[in-house]
Amino acid sequence: MEFTCLSKGTGSQFPPCHILNFCGMKILLDCPLDLSALTPFSPVPAAFYALPSLEDDKMDANNDGGSMVVPAKRQKIENQPDNKSLIFAEPWYKTVMNLHLWNPSFIDVVLISSPMGILGLPLLTRMKGFSAKIYATEVSARLGELVMRDLVSMHGELKQFYGPMVADFPEWMRKEEVEKIPSALREIILGKDGAELGGLMPLYRIQKLKYAEEACYNGTLVIKAFSSGVEMGSCNWILDGPKGVIAYLSNSSFISSQAAAFDYQSLQGTDALLYSDFSTLSSTEDEDEENQSVQLDDKLPPSSHPLVGLYHSTKEDSEEMEKLAFICSCTIECIKGGGSVFIPINQLGIFLQLLEDVSKAIDASAMKVPIYIISSVAEDLLAYLNIVPEWLSRQRQERLFDGEPLFDHVKLLEDKKIHVLPNIHSDKFWMHSQEPFIVFCPHWSLRLGPIVHLLQHWRQDPKSLLILEGMVDPQLALLPFKPMAMKVLQCHFQSGIGLRRVRPLLETLQPKTLLFPEEFRSHISFPSEKFRSVLFYTEGETSKVLCKDGLELKIPATPASNFYWNAFKEQEISLARLNGELVVENGRYRLLLDNNEKNSNGRTNLVPDLEKLLAAFTNLGINASVEHQKMNIPCVIHTHEPYKAVMEIGTSGVVITTSAENVASHLYKALDSVLKGK
Repeated sequence: MEFTCLSKGTGSQFPPCHILNFCGMKILLDCPLDLSALTPFSPVPAAFYALPSLEDDKMDANNDGGSMVVPAKRQKIENQPDNKSLIFAEPWYKTVMNLHLWNPSFIDVVLISSPMGILGLPLLTRMKGFSAKIYATEVSARLGELVMRDLVSMHGELKQFYGPMVADFPEWMRKEEVEKIPSALREIILGKDGAELGGLMPLYRIQKLKYAEEACYNGTLVIKAFSSGVEMGSCNWILDGPKGVIAYLSNSSFISSQAAAFDYQSLQGTDALLYSDFSTLSSTEDEDEENQSVQLDDKLPPSSHPLVGLYHSTKEDSEEMEKLAFICSCTIECIKGGGSVFIPINQLGIFLQLLEDVSKAIDASAMKVPIYIISSVAEDLLAYLNIVPEWLSRQRQERLFDGEPLFDHVKLLEDKKIHVLPNIHSDKFWMHSQEPFIVFCPHWSLRLGPIVHLLQHWRQDPKSLLILEGMVDPQLALLPFKPMAMKVLQCHFQSGIGLRRVRPLLETLQPKTLLFPEEFRSHISFPSEKFRSVLFYTEGETSKVLCKDGLELKIPATPASNFYWNAFKEQEISLARLNGELVVENGRYRLLLDNNEKNSNGRTNLVPDLEKLLAAFTNLGINASVEHQKMNIPCVIHTHEPYKAVMEIGTSGVVITTSAENVASHLYKALDSVLKGK
């Protein structure tokens, strides 16, 4: 197996991307878009910044009266970025740069581990020669489709602002223009090594699986998905082929209040395990990692124990609940002060949990505050979540058994406590809403969607509150809306396994070979007595891994028990001659014997040439004679001197009867030499 890490990603919104060469097939693991690369683009045209404001009045005094002020051309001077240093053009979307080094026609299989890992597929599938088979869980495929629809809808609004592209290579991509962009924004576009500009592209039949459902590609590779516990439909993969079994461990979580629990049991005992949860490094951990790993060893149960509910008393879970409670308290405080609250949607599970918790906090405060969800796909999304109980956590499933809806938004919609709108221009919002109110809407990058319009309108309101969830840089994200007086609260929720749990988890999984990120080497140690082989990988480098020594061949049991084996002591192998067809079925080699082979019980003419056999006995100094054939026994040979024995050679074996010591082995060697000469 050959393995190449194409991208480490930056978290759940931009998951890692890898490519495997396994069993003669190239397998692409996830195809995401880096939507954080939208940060250098302005979500509003340049003319927006020419609108009068207190800060601009002094600058306007020096300009000719009646003329429109537009941002000056960027100068190659390094300073702090501001809203005029952004790119005023239709945004391009950043794919995995290293993926462009591979010929798409050579990719055989694409595996999608999460809804966000699907966003780059429209750009990949339009490349010349692409014909790979794509696999994803049912929920990942549906949620990914909704995210893409929403993205296209929001992008369409930007095209209305900036108009159609007049050239395939826009002016802002020219080298001299890129060099004028402030370094903080330029690094997002070019990457740290300045080589990622080619990953930017303009925006233009998945086989859906259930958890643990087998899908066989080309008869050679058996593919199965298992819950990773991060989001509904997100998964880890098992690849089972003739050359071994590989587990792909993507972004996973033991804290799962919405999605099905992390099924790590199904990843145990594989030939190789590819660890790809880079979000673990972003979590806050104590310094003494080694001691904490030992202390947490007993928190991973044997595989016979159920997973659901195991982690609800952990420190991490309580911290996540405290964050949610703090957001709710800040929301209520802001509402009481007369301000509105704006929450860009990031992780789906966090959005659903916040929606329920904020609604309960409002009810507890005896206030009547409308909640708006503004998105082109919100209605379809909320309806879809009510029909996928098998993809949810056990806590959610128990609500269904109790006769309750899976999520509180069903009842909230009926009571008209929340309102779902397809776009920001709805009359229901601008004409009938009364402040204060709460709005959930896309996009977390603050470059697309309804949040752009909302921030333009309320950015100078000191009573309002913006809640950012995730690792977005608030200084860069808020550039287009400065100066702003509204309050900003940022909160990051854990989306990975957690550094303290990595080694105990891997000790439980016990792969024969572990492929592990180089970035973790200084954080986690792997004792040789517990880990047979550990290979560290880095982005952009190809690693070769031997998964299994030799290949397995399935042969029907009855003829296999009667094969005539030729032993070669020096090479320590045994060979048998067979006639049949070699096929690959469900990831395993299988030999289909032809009719003659089956009728002879898998043998190739076991009865020897009697003249050659008697001559071989004579060369050994053995006097022998052939008796007339008996019923069901093709050949009976008697030896007279120097010792007596009877050799019965039949179709199912050879029986040698003698009272002398070591005689049978001498006679068998003579028979074996004659058979080998055929």
